Amino acid sequence: MSRVMLITGASRGIGAATARFAAAEGYALCLNYRQRQDAMDALVKELRAAGTEVIAVPADVADEQQVARLFATLDDQFGRLDVLVNNAGMLERQMRLEQMDAARLARVFGVNVVGSFNCAAQAVKRMSTRHGGQGGAIVNVSSIAAKLGAPNEYIDYAAAKGAIDSMTLGLAKEVAAEGIRVNAVRPGIIETEIHASGGEPGRVERVKGSVPMGRGGLAEEVAAAILWLASDRASYTTGALLDVSGGR
Repeated sequence: MSRVMLITGASRGIGAATARFAAAEGYALCLNYRQRQDAMDALVKELRAAGTEVIAVPADVADEQQVARLFATLDDQFGRLDVLVNNAGMLERQMRLEQMDAARLARVFGVNVVGSFNCAAQAVKRMSTRHGGQGGAIVNVSSIAAKLGAPNEYIDYAAAKGAIDSMTLGLAKEVAAEGIRVNAVRPGIIETEIHASGGEPGRVERVKGSVPMGRGGLAEEVAAAILWLASDRASYTTGALLDVSGGR
């Protein structure tokens, strides 16, 4: 049967672009979303019309029990998992660190960090030869903010993505001998709706001058990198942090 990819946060942006690229490469898809059912329904309809086997499963990745149900649904539908793309992420409104409260930190770290750990744990249980699996690949979506720090805007988001970088490196070494490759992409300024969540829909236009290539990136450019890391073409690559950031 087709190789199976699970993409979290797949209703829009980088997640949706990755789903379209994966469908074109023949993957069967399990697409996760939390709130945007309208966008997810439209994407599923589009992919099915093109002949892709796809299911959509709502779950808050920060909730361990919801993640367990997500993977149980995957098991029931496909009976295997070849690639996990840990794409679900969020940020909140731009502010300085001293304005942030603990509730905000819990939300940001819950989705970006705990969510990625929850999903990776379930994936390892299915992929690892130690657990009777056939191997596979995990691709984490980090951010160039992990390297730049996002001062005056999203230090919490940057720190959360820094945690994802560390998890990528550690988990890659932990499961390398068990048939699983673990890598991350670190997008830069990408033209998606996430900037509106931070209170500045036009952020790409404002900051593109700081990008050596002089423009924002496209979700499809990140998706192409994700698909390469997921593929056998990257068979000797694990523990890599691949910057897709226009040179930032």
